[in-house]
Amino acid sequence: MTATIKQITRGDLACWEIRHRNQTLVIAEQGAQVLEYQRDGEHPLIWLSEEAAYHRGQGVRGGVPVCWPWFGGLDFNPKEIRQQYALAEPPAHGLVRQQPWVLQHRQEEADGITLRFGLSDQADRQSLPPVEPTLTVRLDDGLSLALNNHNHGNTPVWISQALHSYFAVSDSRQVTVHGLDTCPYVDALNDWQPHRQHGPLTVVGETDRLYLQLPDTLHIDDPGWQRRLTLSASGSRSAVVWNPWVDKSRRLTQFAGDAWQRMLCIETARVLDNALLLGPGEQHSMVVRFVTTAL
Repeated sequence: MTATIKQITRGDLACWEIRHRNQTLVIAEQGAQVLEYQRDGEHPLIWLSEEAAYHRGQGVRGGVPVCWPWFGGLDFNPKEIRQQYALAEPPAHGLVRQQPWVLQHRQEEADGITLRFGLSDQADRQSLPPVEPTLTVRLDDGLSLALNNHNHGNTPVWISQALHSYFAVSDSRQVTVHGLDTCPYVDALNDWQPHRQHGPLTVVGETDRLYLQLPDTLHIDDPGWQRRLTLSASGSRSAVVWNPWVDKSRRLTQFAGDAWQRMLCIETARVLDNALLLGPGEQHSMVVRFVTTAL
């Protein structure tokens, strides 16, 4: 079945809309951010805020933002990453979320379509390291995202990064995350103290954890929608689990006061001691695949 790609707009933002096998995928030119992914007749897999704003130079709440070449606040990254930048006000989640990206390559096969996005020639590269990021998106019977890095420089470069995936759920209080048992994590809400997960994870309050030493596969079981979402990752051994809960939701932009019930972030990442060191000429790919099955 031939895929179709057309240009659309969301507010001020140009986007690509891809249709393949009764699936719809929407990707913004700004930041190469996945905004929507859904099968016809099913609940969305990716959560997008009902109050999302589509303005140039401003991140969109939801979807899958690309966080690069650092994740979170620069000050909370390892010193090897911090010392590479001398910025008065480094933005949260890196330097490419508001930059223009272009569709560099498109390839269709019998069972799917693969798209590769890279930074536009109009992107501001002044503060970027000599590393070229690309995002490869494959749509077949699931959705795969690959964040690729190629160091074109003459010196090693440290990078932290994440595919900041917001997942749609029936009720965040009812879902269960499997695969984290025994994994160490750092709790950003508890002075960045180390802990260890015991058993599956359920969300019972504001959650902001950086998990390490992860297995290749995690599952989100959602009994309300009778669905299991499987995340299969390679090139990554860390992930961030985030839900703002009640109080923080009231302080967030582009976020309804009760939206915390409808979303859960599990962000495939390279953070903390899983940060990426790329030598001159080296390449690295961090891949995650999303597939849903019935519970």
